[in-house]
Amino acid sequence: QVQLVESGGGEVALGESLKLSCAASGRIVRINTMGWYRQAPGKQRELVASITSGLITNYAEAVKGRFTISRDNARNTVYLQMNSLKPEDTAVYYCNADLITLIDGRSTSWGQGTRVTVSS
Repeated sequence: QVQLVESGGGEVALGESLKLSCAASGRIVRINTMGWYRQAPGKQRELVASITSGLITNYAEAVKGRFTISRDNARNTVYLQMNSLKPEDTAVYYCNADLITLIDGRSTSWGQGTRVTVSS
């Protein structure tokens, strides 16, 4: 069974920074794309950023230039550096991984979510 464990959320003020981490563990053969999604109260979950195993990145327009996604393949970990945070970035952030495991073959896993609150 695969687990994605997120950390790094919290409460910050407008303009401050946070760095989220997500570590995958379990009987993993390969991790393809990893990503961060977020869900604000009353809204649908949306993609924030993603990164392929070849380090190709993709960002939502709302975070371009402020957020940076990166990964450490040796540690099966993905990061999200969030700078110049705004109140509209307030949400629960979820880690996602498209991976191949020994038991299930190809599957998608989600973390439990970490809350980010930005006050004005």
